[in-house]
Amino acid sequence: MTIKLLTKSEVTVALQAQLTELYKQLNAELKQLELATVLKNEGQTDIVICMDGEILVGIAMMAKYTVVSGAKGMIEDVVVSSDYRGQGIGRKLMEKLLEQAEKEQLTDVLLFSGHHRTAAISLYQSLGFKLKESGLYVKKCLK
Repeated sequence: MTIKLLTKSEVTVALQAQLTELYKQLNAELKQLELATVLKNEGQTDIVICMDGEILVGIAMMAKYTVVSGAKGMIEDVVVSSDYRGQGIGRKLMEKLLEQAEKEQLTDVLLFSGHHRTAAISLYQSLGFKLKESGLYVKKCLK
């Protein structure tokens, strides 16, 4: 298995199709953007993938932005195929994103997780993430 940072030039129709199927395991109702769209602005989003030969088995993304309080990363859309769970792939994906955060000298890396995702929460805590007491508000802008 190979864990690596995805580049724009590596995005293929086959990889996009596999991603579409993989994301159904995260949220079947999730509206997806094309990988090419996500990677359009160089350096804005890091995408780490896990490949088993030609098969996409896991993915994690980190959007990066800078505000007055520092350079931040927001981890989103972490998913490992149900056929490959329990093999440490999620940890390796996360570690690769955290390596990128360190390399780019981000001041904070944030993520949100549903309270019901106990395995994911345990992973995040083992990687040093702490629960921040705050309220998350969302307003959908596009329908």
